[in-house]
Amino acid sequence: MTEDDGKAGMTPDFAHLDEHLRDWLPQQRWFGGKGRLIDSLTSEVRRVRDGDPAVWVALVRIGYADGTDTTYSVPLTTRTAYDDRVSHALIGEVGGATRMLAFDALQDRDSTPVWGELLRERVDLAWLTFTHSGDVEIPAGVPGDILTSEQSNSSLVYGDVAITKFFRRLEDGTNPDVEIHEALQSADNPHIAGFLGHATVRTESLSATFAMTQQFLPVASDGWSLATASVRDLFAEGDLHADEVGGDFAGEAHRLGAATASVHADLAEVLPTEAAPDTWYAGLAGAMRARLSAAVDVVPDLVRYVPALTSAYDALAADVEPVMLQRVHGDYHLGQVLRTSNGWTLLDFEGEPAKSIPERRRPDCSLRDVAGMLRSFDYASSSRLLSGPAEPQLQYRAVEWSDRNRSAFCDGYAEGAGTDPRDHRVLLAAFEADKAVYEAVYEARHRPEWLTIPLHSLARLEGRAR
Repeated sequence: MTEDDGKAGMTPDFAHLDEHLRDWLPQQRWFGGKGRLIDSLTSEVRRVRDGDPAVWVALVRIGYADGTDTTYSVPLTTRTAYDDRVSHALIGEVGGATRMLAFDALQDRDSTPVWGELLRERVDLAWLTFTHSGDVEIPAGVPGDILTSEQSNSSLVYGDVAITKFFRRLEDGTNPDVEIHEALQSADNPHIAGFLGHATVRTESLSATFAMTQQFLPVASDGWSLATASVRDLFAEGDLHADEVGGDFAGEAHRLGAATASVHADLAEVLPTEAAPDTWYAGLAGAMRARLSAAVDVVPDLVRYVPALTSAYDALAADVEPVMLQRVHGDYHLGQVLRTSNGWTLLDFEGEPAKSIPERRRPDCSLRDVAGMLRSFDYASSSRLLSGPAEPQLQYRAVEWSDRNRSAFCDGYAEGAGTDPRDHRVLLAAFEADKAVYEAVYEARHRPEWLTIPLHSLARLEGRAR
């Protein structure tokens, strides 16, 4: 490893950091290289603030056995003595003129106020620059509490004022989450949280978004929790239909559809759009066929659906309906929305984490987001079946709940957009099928017990196509 601003005395030399990170990184939820063979790991540590704890950022470059590499951001603190309060955040002893311990800075609460201060004061460290936007500021001295539910990033919540998301995987270019929120500021859309600022890290080989800060919505419930609670209420009623249960979600699904259409309309207004070229359908279908072919190698159970999926992709390739392409969410599901007292708020516009930033910034069809949310309704209804035997009555009620809320969402979207997504049957079905194939691969690799959900959905999609 290297350290760019060394000082004598209390400064660690980080001689052992790389070996600790090799063990520590694969244990983190946000680490995207789980299961891959790490060929090399090198870190470059840069100073943020002196003190005890001192604050640093380690830029960790990982080379894999397949020849690819990824750079991760690991904010660190160093302490001269062990502290039980941050034992959960310990990375290891890193060396120096005196004993020095390194911790994950985002879980070291004593150090978390520094990130709000850097943003508020618009600090420029040359290699790390903070840009403040909007009227809301993080009060001085307020510590940040880390969210434990995230998977690909890490976020600190500052009281009831702001939330700062740290992008763990660093890629060259502006993160779409920052770009889209900056663009939407002028639209004053009521379904977007206020954008407060961001930070950019720069090295000789990289200029990437390090973090972004938004207004925090303290009294809010995420869409997944609300939806699955509604399914639970339905399952608890032995003889009532989905529209007869007190926890019916259809009204919220309708409002969510309208909110989605509103955001799509503003995205088309403030960011570039383009007409899809004549070759767009064929190219899209070809990409879907390629993903299916690769997925079958990972999930052999997909083989039985190949004929139906291939037929759907063939129909897509033959489509000639004009399509406008625009910026979209790109990774849209019930976990990406919050319900507040003022309505629905859409979050996390960074797109699908597995794709590169240029791919995520590319104009796409808004129906991809619609399909993602429709798939999420299927997931919410089926997830309640995983904890017990698959009783036919509960399976029926899960399908009933999903169908009702899928329809309500599309109704709301149609009212907001002026066009019904279900009118584009071939394209919407192909997007759903492609998403289900992606989900099957994900579940096979990370949550095998959930694999039945996308497989059952593919069976239903197969039935709808008949």
